[in-house]
Amino acid sequence: MTGSILFEAIVFLAGAIICVSIAKRLGLSSVIGYLFAGVLIGPYVLGFIGQEGEDILHFAEFGVVVMLFLIGLEIEPKNFWNMRKTIVGMGGIQVAGTILLSYLLFTFLGFDWKVSLVISMAVALSSTAIALQTIKEKGLMNTTFGNSSFSILLFQDIIVIFMLGALPLLSNSDESALAENTSENGNLLESLPMGFQTLAIILSVVFIIIAGKYLIVPMLRKVAKTGVRELLIAAALLIVFSISFLMEYVGLSPALGAFLGGVVLSNSEFKHELESTLEPFKNLLLGLFFMAVGASINFIVIAKSPLTIGGILIAIIALKGLVLFITAQIFKLKLDQKLLLTFSLAQIGEFAFVLLSFAFGLNILEQEQMDMMLVITALSMSLTPILSMINERIILPRIGTKESVKRPMDHIAKSQKIILVGFGHFGSTIGRFLRSHGVEATILDHDSNRVDFLRKMGFEVYYGDATRIDLLESAGIAEAKIVICATNKISVSKAISKIIKDKYPHVELMIRTKNRYDAYELLNLGNENIYRESLETSLTLAKDVLSKMGFRKYTLNRQIQNFIKYDEKSLRRLATEAKRDENYIFKAKKELEQQEKFLNEDFKRGIVAYDNHWDSEQIRRALEKNKVE
Repeated sequence: MTGSILFEAIVFLAGAIICVSIAKRLGLSSVIGYLFAGVLIGPYVLGFIGQEGEDILHFAEFGVVVMLFLIGLEIEPKNFWNMRKTIVGMGGIQVAGTILLSYLLFTFLGFDWKVSLVISMAVALSSTAIALQTIKEKGLMNTTFGNSSFSILLFQDIIVIFMLGALPLLSNSDESALAENTSENGNLLESLPMGFQTLAIILSVVFIIIAGKYLIVPMLRKVAKTGVRELLIAAALLIVFSISFLMEYVGLSPALGAFLGGVVLSNSEFKHELESTLEPFKNLLLGLFFMAVGASINFIVIAKSPLTIGGILIAIIALKGLVLFITAQIFKLKLDQKLLLTFSLAQIGEFAFVLLSFAFGLNILEQEQMDMMLVITALSMSLTPILSMINERIILPRIGTKESVKRPMDHIAKSQKIILVGFGHFGSTIGRFLRSHGVEATILDHDSNRVDFLRKMGFEVYYGDATRIDLLESAGIAEAKIVICATNKISVSKAISKIIKDKYPHVELMIRTKNRYDAYELLNLGNENIYRESLETSLTLAKDVLSKMGFRKYTLNRQIQNFIKYDEKSLRRLATEAKRDENYIFKAKKELEQQEKFLNEDFKRGIVAYDNHWDSEQIRRALEKNKVE
């Protein structure tokens, strides 16, 4: 019975539901819940899952691939190129520093130099799955810490290619055994000369870029025309599967390939559709991955030498944390960002499983050494959420950026109380405009660099996660009249919306959204004050174009107001049909036709009798003409 796939599926799902629910109720990360569930159902505690957990781990690693594809979708190629110095700089310092210190540690402990080097390479890699999942869960992706973490993790995903390529040079196997291992691995690069390996890597990347534009996007258009939702899901999975297979076949990281594929498709019209389609698969597979890591912790190996394993584990986390802190210091991050980076990336990552297993197959590592390092890797990943929680709840409140700083008000605030969540480019414009009219807003932001700067500028700022009800209460939400959600994170807006509706219904919520599809979600949650960030900017540009073509400015301003009015009504009617199926397309086309008809009729009627009131340049020219006459 216990060997049944259905039984194991039930155990995994039940374990996840129970343990993650408890973790969230206790205010912990969902990653802790998944890891604990894996430990419980694994072969060394309750024994529901057998020792074939390593196979599950390899399957679940696909969740990391999907996650990096989705992250790639959020990064435009231009932004990716702008990050190159941070990726190479921070990533290079971290990897090189960690390998050096770890090599000295394991050589000191009496390991052979080859073994020390292989283990040091594994130690240098951090967990993309745990770090990025935690960062995204807390809405920190757009902070200095989030960008730095992503840069380091991306560099590690690139460098692991060269690490795997270097391992055969350290091999203790004879040539026939090495050839057999290579053929089993199915790696195209290892059978090619060095120059051709580089060429194959470049051609693979070029192929992904070209295929994205001339193969994948046209395919998605044809699939979308069928109107069959299931086909679009299949197409999205096919894209990720195919890119990952190609990258793995030529010896590159499947996760890196998926990330590049996402970057290539980030400017396509299917960006949001791919995100919404793959998000459930990513979350499910990542949850399975974390549970498989928990289940892979071998308590028998730990029982044999607990002091050795515990000592090496602590030393690795300390050494890696030291290198990360120094890296952050070199790049002049604030103390909060340094500590967040140190505690978030101090673990050994999932690619270490691949590296260690490959080294074992090449007879570089002995069975005992590999078992010990696999346990240390799993334990370090399991400890990360706990260490991060200690940092955020105990260390940062004492030595980091304070949640709030009392100060005298710089302006006499009006009677209304306003809370502004997020002070990026969008939020800062709102805050400065309010302040210029004597209206003081209490600001909530999760980037300590920005918080410190704003406090020096005289703003009242609270540092922390705006979805925490205790932080909202500290900021005065009970007495507030309006909460402005200026963040571009839809998950944060939805969470704040739920808190306000449940606890503070008297507070009016005004929310920024990136696009129509986010607006649909928020409207369906009962929110009325939705502001699409590009709507009025695009209309202003269109107005200026028409003005240069001879249309009168006053008329155009009135037409813009009418366009917004008609479009807002259309938005609310289409919100219940947010899925991009045939019914949605039919209704959206009808709405567009109706809007254009109304606007055209308004324009022809001449809804303003004297519509040149704002055209001062035209009036000036007319007056000059009259003087001449």
